Amino acid sequence: MSRKLAAIKGVHGYLPEYVLSNKELEQMVETSDEWIQSRTGIKERRILKEPGKATSDLGYHMVKGLLEKTNTSPDEIGMLVCATVTGDYPFPDTANIICDKVGINNAFGFDINAACSGFLFALSVGAKFIETDTYKKVIVVGVDMMSSIINYEDRTTCVIFGDGGGAVLLEATDDGTGLQDALLRGNGDGRHYLHMKSGGSLHPSSVETVTNKEHFVYQEGRTVFKNAVRGMSGAVETVLEQNNLTLDDIDWLVPHQANIRIIKSVADSLKFPMEKVMVNIEKYGNTTAGTLPLCLWDYEKKLKKGDKIILTAFGGGFTWGATYLVWNYDS
Repeated sequence: MSRKLAAIKGVHGYLPEYVLSNKELEQMVETSDEWIQSRTGIKERRILKEPGKATSDLGYHMVKGLLEKTNTSPDEIGMLVCATVTGDYPFPDTANIICDKVGINNAFGFDINAACSGFLFALSVGAKFIETDTYKKVIVVGVDMMSSIINYEDRTTCVIFGDGGGAVLLEATDDGTGLQDALLRGNGDGRHYLHMKSGGSLHPSSVETVTNKEHFVYQEGRTVFKNAVRGMSGAVETVLEQNNLTLDDIDWLVPHQANIRIIKSVADSLKFPMEKVMVNIEKYGNTTAGTLPLCLWDYEKKLKKGDKIILTAFGGGFTWGATYLVWNYDS
């Protein structure tokens, strides 16, 4: 008898309506459509502009759509994990706010902050609660409203990020499909190269921190680039080795949508064909914890039961990893 695994039973994404194009960014900072596309691969990104709306509102649409799509009642959900760095508040957790807005009343929720690796980490956490039979149905959300922490006078970051994400429903299966293995890693030394300086206990918010624009994303691009390629390609290689797999066995590679040059460098490092790499960065930009579920949602119709998939990500902190799963259903 096969061991009990946590399988993705459905995926649903959501994006704000407003499209911020490269042409519009040309009017905001010193940049150009050609410069942005050649360095990032991004043509446009979505921005949540509705007054009074926040990350939980994006998550609400993802989860509501997921429940309807999978014919699942809110009362059946035992736990909701939300990966985000742009929670509605420092506390309470955005996961619980999403539950309240959707009407999930018999569950508990919490947030995971692992930057762009957040969904990968949250997926492994959710899977453990399924595998141990603690809960029958778990929702994992990856969502960020990056526009809330981006300086639109800084061309090195404002051209990259967008708002949006997706959610998946996890349930137990014993047919061999589901999450098979994961390698998750972190290195706190990376905090120097990709972070938001103020707003935490080290540098609490003040008039001075706001005036100095310390509540926005800061990154040293070259250092992040090198570590991202090394981290993601190395994690994928380790997961393949741990499961006695070769790249020929893998149907899809799903990399974090950070930058098209990073994505291609990872594929080149692994010698993995780009036609089997999920890419949608041109439409949405980098939605941080939202990129992996958005890829699964975009490519869902191409997926078949039994497809072998590797997800990989790299984020601030640094955090990184890779997860190997076997797809559970035909679209």
